[in-house]
Amino acid sequence: MDQDQQLRVTAAAMAGDLPDHVTQDAVVIVPGIMGSELFDTRTNKHLWGLEGISWLRRAWTSPQGLEGLRMTDEELAGKHTRIKATGLLKHSAWTPYLAGQEPYTELVETVETSVAHRAAILEFAYDWRLPIAANARLLAAAAREHLTSWRLHPAHDTARRHRVDEREARLVFVAHSMGGLVTRAALGDQYDSDLQDDTRGVITLGTPFHGAVKAAVILNTGRGTPVPLPHRRLRAICADMPGLHDLLPQYKSLRGNGDVRHLTPSDITSIGGNPELARAAAVFHHGQRRISLPDHRSVVGINQPTWQNLTIRDGQVEAHLDGARTHGDGTYLRDHNKNVKFFHVHGDGTVYKESAAIAPAVTPLPLHHGDIAKARTALDAVTEIIREDGHMGPPLGEAGCGLTTPDLVEAGRPWRITLGGVDSLAGITCRLTNLEDPKDQQELALSWEDGHATAHARVTAPSLYRISIRTPDGFTITELVMADEPGLPLRESED
Repeated sequence: MDQDQQLRVTAAAMAGDLPDHVTQDAVVIVPGIMGSELFDTRTNKHLWGLEGISWLRRAWTSPQGLEGLRMTDEELAGKHTRIKATGLLKHSAWTPYLAGQEPYTELVETVETSVAHRAAILEFAYDWRLPIAANARLLAAAAREHLTSWRLHPAHDTARRHRVDEREARLVFVAHSMGGLVTRAALGDQYDSDLQDDTRGVITLGTPFHGAVKAAVILNTGRGTPVPLPHRRLRAICADMPGLHDLLPQYKSLRGNGDVRHLTPSDITSIGGNPELARAAAVFHHGQRRISLPDHRSVVGINQPTWQNLTIRDGQVEAHLDGARTHGDGTYLRDHNKNVKFFHVHGDGTVYKESAAIAPAVTPLPLHHGDIAKARTALDAVTEIIREDGHMGPPLGEAGCGLTTPDLVEAGRPWRITLGGVDSLAGITCRLTNLEDPKDQQELALSWEDGHATAHARVTAPSLYRISIRTPDGFTITELVMADEPGLPLRESED
């Protein structure tokens, strides 16, 4: 949106004459790895994001071209003051293996058409070299400040007047690639316990929630085999980069001895990575499983050949374009000779489909990773989601759903949750929270059993638990369940 258009929107907002499709919500745009411009505050030099193909060539081929991106000992120790992220990538960039990186200009302009004022948009730039957890803390604080500021803006109240319930603004996150991981971590309650409730929705674009084999390939590049200088340069700056280690596959991806298993820190050491960073990444991702993304929609790249598994031989990585699949009980699909079968699932060329498609609602598009935040089809999907309004219930039907659960369960034993009035599992989330320890949360998977949407739960500690069901129409249904000591159910009152 150019300056004249923005002035017209501003004038319309002040006059109370906004289009019906404009949302009152605040939008936060979170870029992916290498999607933020970086500036070295000590040398006063721009390290990443400059305009021009000649600069890119020099950066990747000159001996000291990208040396400033290397992590220093101070940065690895947690002191992150040297590098400043100055904005979202505004010019096309190139990176070995990750290929083209498109600017976010069109994404920002698209979001501008759906908000009441430019002030409703926060472009969250961050130092993508750092651990995702470090950037998540910054994002949580920035998103809270942004929402507070936007709610005080005159255009906010104008936008509310033609929206359902005239509610206050909430947050909508639009996150590309690594940005989706930063967003998920920011919505954990260790930073801002109310941020998740203040978030209407999260849109992720090609986010590798389970990691990407390409990260392991980058760490291994140039070890024992001749490769072009740009590829060796990438490996050199990534060898001790926490952000890159956070993108390593967290699913079973390593083939060997007729089986497929998780990568270990010793595996990462053998291919040239940092074992401590790999260990920290595994611990980090394990903790992320409890965090749910409110009304999560994912745009997922498909049809592009994408590495899914890898083999390590003598410290060399061989990446494979197919991967193993499992039955519902976790066992692998095997052929008649009991060998693991491998399938070409494809993806966006960097993130294979099943690593990105974890949301209840998925929009598959035949796009490459660098283009998934720029292509018109993807931007159209973002627009539709941002402009959604709340509803008072589906047409000719009841809002929300029915919830049936025992009121007393035994710790350590499984029990069942049943939903009524549900004809699709798409967009429904089921969370179980220990009220004595709110960090103790489970996201329960729903499936169809005897014609009903059903979840199976098990808790390990006696406590009071809250079941929260959130439906696509924006309603949350809750119920409390008491869990008693194993084998010692609560006795009825003797009154």
